[in-house]
Amino acid sequence: MYDGTPRPVSPPSVPRRRALRTAAALLALSTALVAGCSAGGDGKGAAKSAPAPAKGFPVTIDNCGIRTTYDAPPARVVTIHQHPAELMLSLGLKDRMVGTAFPDSAVLPQLRKDFGAVPELAKREPSFEKVLDAEPDFVYGGYGSAFAEDEGRSRKAFADAGIDTYLNREYCGEKQVSMKDTYDEIRTIGSLFGVAGRADRLVADLRGRVDRATAAVKGAPAVPVFVYDSGDKAAFTAGGKSLGTEIIRLAGGRNVFDDLDEVFGDVSWEQVVARRPEVIAIYDYAGAGSVEQKKRFLLSQPALADVPAVKNKRFVVLPLTATLVGVRPPHAVEDLARALHPERFR
Repeated sequence: MYDGTPRPVSPPSVPRRRALRTAAALLALSTALVAGCSAGGDGKGAAKSAPAPAKGFPVTIDNCGIRTTYDAPPARVVTIHQHPAELMLSLGLKDRMVGTAFPDSAVLPQLRKDFGAVPELAKREPSFEKVLDAEPDFVYGGYGSAFAEDEGRSRKAFADAGIDTYLNREYCGEKQVSMKDTYDEIRTIGSLFGVAGRADRLVADLRGRVDRATAAVKGAPAVPVFVYDSGDKAAFTAGGKSLGTEIIRLAGGRNVFDDLDEVFGDVSWEQVVARRPEVIAIYDYAGAGSVEQKKRFLLSQPALADVPAVKNKRFVVLPLTATLVGVRPPHAVEDLARALHPERFR
């Protein structure tokens, strides 16, 4: 799906990176001490004279088999891929972000201003050296390719440079992704950054979006949906273990390949024809051809001419980021429900 180019790796300055982490911890400690001293004997002045110290630390996180204990929230963060960046921004953590990379699709409207203020390190995955130049103490990756060993960005390489890492739980190898994973990811990042309350409020808001959408389509016949990611000789589609399948179900549809025992997989065009989808959900992301190119391809195939979705030109577009563990899937449920059952939203 992605084609980053390997670059030579120069030896990192380990002491400098470790010094950044130490500085962040010392900053948190000094803030707490200043707050305590300013409060006097009764502690009543603390909130007025200095921010309250972060609560809940140390925090230990198990992530994809790597266990890390944080004595203070990370202070300088680089996100690789768009969905971790949007999650961070949704938690109000723009001030912790010193770089991001690989924008996949249009940014959520409410996040565009903040997203634009974060330095973009690369159009795709940045080199190891480029990340180090931003002097992060934490790197948050969206896809597994964020920490591609053959490109010099392994999690061990970052650890050796004194930099903590976190990989989106979708790429921890469980091969089953659900809406619960999105909520758990938000809460984990909220805990790691000392903003658990914000995370809880964000999850409540996103759950509310899903609940309202599912209530609106309750009782409506499930619309057969085929997910078209890419492919010409065969169709690369979302299987039954994908979050996309759950999004479709919650929106009042049914993924016609929900019996495919994978997150993603190839199916034949003959299978697509046999399952007669009424709607085709086109996944939109950088590097896989435009939505218009995908539509033209589908409409130009004689074998697909009698497929109801093609015959009626009933396509819906889902940014790939909307189907990944992060803040977008609940928005996708809402948008897709309106597309599948417009009569329920008039």
